[in-house]
Amino acid sequence: MTITVIAKPMRKKCFLLLVLSTFQILIAQELEPFPLSQEWLAKIDSLAPKKSAIAVSEKRKVLVFSLHTGYEHWTIPHTEAVISLLGGKSGAFEISTTNDISSFYPESLKQFDAIVLNNNCSKPDNRNIFWDALSEVDFLSAEKRLEKARKLELHLLDFVENGGGLMVLHGGITMQNKSKAFGQMVGGSFDYHPKQQTIEVQLVDKMHPLVSAFEGEGFQHIDEPYFFNNAYFETNFRPLLYMKADQLMGKRESVQENIRYISWIKKYGDGRVFYAAPSHNAHSFENPKLLQFLLDGLQYVSGDLICDDSAIEN
Repeated sequence: MTITVIAKPMRKKCFLLLVLSTFQILIAQELEPFPLSQEWLAKIDSLAPKKSAIAVSEKRKVLVFSLHTGYEHWTIPHTEAVISLLGGKSGAFEISTTNDISSFYPESLKQFDAIVLNNNCSKPDNRNIFWDALSEVDFLSAEKRLEKARKLELHLLDFVENGGGLMVLHGGITMQNKSKAFGQMVGGSFDYHPKQQTIEVQLVDKMHPLVSAFEGEGFQHIDEPYFFNNAYFETNFRPLLYMKADQLMGKRESVQENIRYISWIKKYGDGRVFYAAPSHNAHSFENPKLLQFLLDGLQYVSGDLICDDSAIEN
């Protein structure tokens, strides 16, 4: 038997090549951002469902809130346009859009059946988008700003608790990330995410009406794999989609629970909440099944799609 011994310089070179190739794979999965265009919207229009799963006699009014004060997701305008397109094409929704926090006063909220939080990343120091926005008002003292910020958050909580709907998309979960009440309503708080990579998205319950768009099969896309904490571990929600932690690269710590949920629904008082981590990239919207999933989510939070939203057991 012949034993081949690799010299130290060769081993070092092989190791460096392995590290370099791994780095190149990670970089290659950072999808290139592109501007919102009529051409892209036309493509999405051709892929979007022609009608909603549940026929409606009256359009539901939905407000899409797209303000960010912290990290800017390049897909914010794309997400806003996709929700508007889904609502208009299906004929089931009347979509309004805003970046104005005054939309969270009761007199404004009462006009709508549901709110969509579109990648509303707040600044890391306070993780409170209302506080951030109010900092632009020069005459407000810190005490008054905090009071107003608390009231605006409370208005949102009351809106959902009293029967309104809330759809939270991707980074929208960070909007009030240090608020225990907001986390309880949404179903968790953002913890961190490794670099973008291919995620094998799986269905929790293939028979659940809200995942019927996927026809019993999961899907694959390049995204930021979101990890959550706080209320997430209470699992006070009905999970829809999940990923497996052991398939992910770049985790900052070992993960005890391999199944990590990335989309769910839940009750909050008399209202309904839908969360979906997909997607950081507008490329994901080119999946017609994901478009149907989002439209079904809109119908759920608006109260037209009735399904099992009971919490699972820990």
